[in-house]
Amino acid sequence: MIVLTAWLTGRTWRELSYLVSGVFIGLPAFALAVVGTVAAAASVLTVGLPLLVGVLALARLTPRYFRGPARRLLGWDWGDPPPLPARTRWSRIRALPSDPTAWRALAYCFARWPVMVAGAYPGVICLVLAPVGVTYPLWWWLLPDSFQAFDSDTWSGTWWIALQGAALLLATPWWLRLVVLLDRFLVRGLLHPSRSLQRIAELEAGRAALQSDAAALLRRVERDLHDGTQARLVALGLALSRIESRSAQEPVRALAADARGTVTEALSELRDIVRGMHPPALDDGLEVALTTLAARSAVPAEVAVSLLTRPPDATASAVYFAVAELLTNVARHAQAKRVRIGLRGENGCLRLTVTDDGHGGAAIVSAQPGPPAPGASEPDASEPGASEPGASEPSLPGLGAAGTVPAASATPGRPATRSAGSGTGLAGLARRAAALDGSLTVDSPVGGPTTVTMIIPERV
Repeated sequence: MIVLTAWLTGRTWRELSYLVSGVFIGLPAFALAVVGTVAAAASVLTVGLPLLVGVLALARLTPRYFRGPARRLLGWDWGDPPPLPARTRWSRIRALPSDPTAWRALAYCFARWPVMVAGAYPGVICLVLAPVGVTYPLWWWLLPDSFQAFDSDTWSGTWWIALQGAALLLATPWWLRLVVLLDRFLVRGLLHPSRSLQRIAELEAGRAALQSDAAALLRRVERDLHDGTQARLVALGLALSRIESRSAQEPVRALAADARGTVTEALSELRDIVRGMHPPALDDGLEVALTTLAARSAVPAEVAVSLLTRPPDATASAVYFAVAELLTNVARHAQAKRVRIGLRGENGCLRLTVTDDGHGGAAIVSAQPGPPAPGASEPDASEPGASEPGASEPSLPGLGAAGTVPAASATPGRPATRSAGSGTGLAGLARRAAALDGSLTVDSPVGGPTTVTMIIPERV
């Protein structure tokens, strides 16, 4: 019964419409795939490489191009292709030739049009010839003898034609479903994001939510400490001050003075903790916060900020603390006289550059436990970062030798050497930048200047 009523269901007509429209919609994409094939062959000689990059960039857009008709006619849907992992425009261009998403989309463009033709052509032929063949015995006698629509000279032979038309009419809907099913497999295999990419997208969304929640939690804790604990400590200090001034007993006054000093130290430590959670200067914007850092820097610093929009709190905090640690390490280790801080928006990313005119020699070197390599000097306990475990990797490392003595420095009486952990602070900063889907580069020739460039997405 289902076989006899297939043409009476909306599914058959929707699938036929999908295949017929796919012939016309898929033709430009098929031409793009042909051009991509030629460009891929020519790219061996580098001649067709620019054309191949352009073809792959267009191929990444085709999942959206094909999704519209599939969604309207068949109810199919799939997500947009994941963005390229690169952040800058040039790095995205360089990543296209090795992007599997673009190549899969190009393969679908090449395979789709023949599939659409294989389904649409029999469907259209069936709509035209099957009704004619089924009704042929009814109007055969109206045709003149010199003209025959089918190869049949007798009325009894027309029933064989009618039987063929009925078979074609009954089989075509199932052929359409088979072709649509084949296209469905192609879509799932070539256009749908893979499970790993979907998992990555889910993890990125979860990480963004956690970062947002963490930033909100820090703001709430900072506000509670500022408005609650700090206010109580101030009130306690005032009470102790009144006791000290009004008491006539010297032991009581001495005890109150000592307690008031302790409260003062606690207030100072609390302010440092609050400032470490969320610097108040960030409330006025990242440019104001960086300018405040530059004004407090021991080394004269100048700031240049060019941002079209205000970045999220999590991104602004990451940039702020990175600059704070960089300036601190410049003052301690780089022996610089001037620092330049630059921040600008670039293709959805923030590009931070901190340059000092110190003696250079900084490098990103991962710390490896164990004895030093043969010929390497033992670290001097008097050198910064060598006396305390883990001191070579501060919370956000800075310039110079990133928490260690630079290569050019030396102690009187022995040659200039690096400490065993040289560069591990910059390695820590590089790991933190990578955790934000960013990157860190260091340009620090011996003799200077040193430039650290940190690129992180604006929306982490």
